[in-house]
Amino acid sequence: MSAPTTDLRAFERAIAVHDEPALTPDEYKQVFRRHAAGVAVVTLRDGDAPVGFTATSVISVSAAPPLLAFSVASTSSSWPALSRAATLAISFLTADHVDVSTRFATSGVDRFAAGGWTALPTGEPVIDGAHAWVRGRVLQRTPVGDSFLVSVRALEHGVGDGEPLVYRDRVYHRLAPR
Repeated sequence: MSAPTTDLRAFERAIAVHDEPALTPDEYKQVFRRHAAGVAVVTLRDGDAPVGFTATSVISVSAAPPLLAFSVASTSSSWPALSRAATLAISFLTADHVDVSTRFATSGVDRFAAGGWTALPTGEPVIDGAHAWVRGRVLQRTPVGDSFLVSVRALEHGVGDGEPLVYRDRVYHRLAPR
């Protein structure tokens, strides 16, 4: 695991020094449940085993160099493997991938057993039919609150067709046709 650029204790001190009232976790979740987000599946290899999870927190950070990031809860069943991973893939799902998103968001199941994915020559799984995917190198895993912000340098990509899958207020949505 690469060293975080920010000391967690310093971060906690910085947010604790202000006396402003803060949102409760439930209030904060209410805000982001109403924020529409694209849906992606983050995948990697942990030895011979594929690992993956659904993410709605993927963001573009920089075009030059090409960097992206996502957050993952420290309690995620995928975190131990992700904490060791050097590379990973992010598949951006289409509106036809509701079942895939649901499966990769479900704990305690073999998320890869139903198929619908292909391993890249470098080993990372990519979801079949994704409207785009990026393979990248993990640069940093920064602890932030009860999660980690994972920064990734994009190395390869693929682009397909299809309208993106959107998630808002615990429901999947399709965008209106162009």
